[in-house]
Amino acid sequence: MGRLRSVLTTRGRAFLGSGVVLALAGVIFGFRDLTRFGVLLIALPLISAVLVRTRKTRMHIERQTHPERISVGQDAHVTLSFENVSGTTTPIFLAEERLDYVLGDRPRFVVGRIPPGRVRAIDYVVRSHLRGRYRLGPLGVQVQDPFGLANRNAVLEGSSDLVVLPAVQPLASSRQRSSGVGSEGELAHLIALHGEDDVTIREYRDGDDLRRIHWPATARTGDLMVRQEDRPAQRRAVVLLDPRPAAHGGVGAGSSFEWAVTAAASVGAHLYEYGYAVHLVCAETVESSRAVETMTTDEMLDVLAVASMRDESGEDEILRAGQALAAAGGFLVAIVGASGRDVTSRVASLRQPGTTGLALVLDAASFGASHAEPAQDHVDALRLAGWRAVRVTSEDDVARTWSLLTAAAVGSSR
Repeated sequence: MGRLRSVLTTRGRAFLGSGVVLALAGVIFGFRDLTRFGVLLIALPLISAVLVRTRKTRMHIERQTHPERISVGQDAHVTLSFENVSGTTTPIFLAEERLDYVLGDRPRFVVGRIPPGRVRAIDYVVRSHLRGRYRLGPLGVQVQDPFGLANRNAVLEGSSDLVVLPAVQPLASSRQRSSGVGSEGELAHLIALHGEDDVTIREYRDGDDLRRIHWPATARTGDLMVRQEDRPAQRRAVVLLDPRPAAHGGVGAGSSFEWAVTAAASVGAHLYEYGYAVHLVCAETVESSRAVETMTTDEMLDVLAVASMRDESGEDEILRAGQALAAAGGFLVAIVGASGRDVTSRVASLRQPGTTGLALVLDAASFGASHAEPAQDHVDALRLAGWRAVRVTSEDDVARTWSLLTAAAVGSSR
């Protein structure tokens, strides 16, 4: 009886109940027509239930997402393809895609009959205001009889993932890419950490540019000699992201951690564009041992899409990874929260003499955290250690903060 109740709709149960009452009334009062009508009302939902439960169709579901990786606030177009792999035409059914709530309302649509071997496609659009990796599917299907007396619910297995990348804000640059600024420069350049481009002389080979002929060496040796400029080493940059829950405040898209992730994505993409070999140091890259590898913009965004706050137990590993990378020299950008003077001191010690360290110190109190430490004290500690540091509040914009930081002099106040 419970299984029958689960198949019948509200209308079907009403028909069944009314039929029972009318049949009993007809028997009691001796009205045969009333009894017949009651039996008809009982039979209709029962027949519908049997037809709905016994009718079997097989379908193959395929999802295609365009594009598969989107940024926060960007639309993704999903195409659902239904292929009828059974030998009979499918009935009309209601389909509902199961989505994470951040992707919006679950799309629902009515799918018409599909002949055997045919495919029907349906499109819908999703959008997320939060980065992350989200599951599309599985698909819930509801098949109903023509009178709406019985239905059958099923879940069609199969799903796909949609990656929502953090937003990347364009950052301003005060210098051109070709300008040399040495180890203290804010912008990336394809220059060696020590010295200028190395130039070697070799014999001329067919196809060499005649403009590279080195005439003094040619006169000295009697053979055509050309200049060969060795490609200099790439400048290194380390971007460190603080994942400690105690260092952040707020929830959702307005939290300080989301601000920090957006900043890390924007700074990493900016430095990579300007020729830096970028190392991203966060909980995820340390766990996967990828912190020692240089990463492209797409690789950094993929990691930051699923970055999350971690317990302070991973703090030592992150700082040790940062220390090992910073020891080789290069450009440092730390996006940290104002929590724990000992942690700030360890971050301050990452900067090597003669290198530039930029710090964005998040004021967790402005993001809604209670009992947060004063951010300015941590900013001052980093400045005393030779860093360029600024305090970040919930009202600040990543691009504006970066412009202020790269233009600031050490020890300036904000």
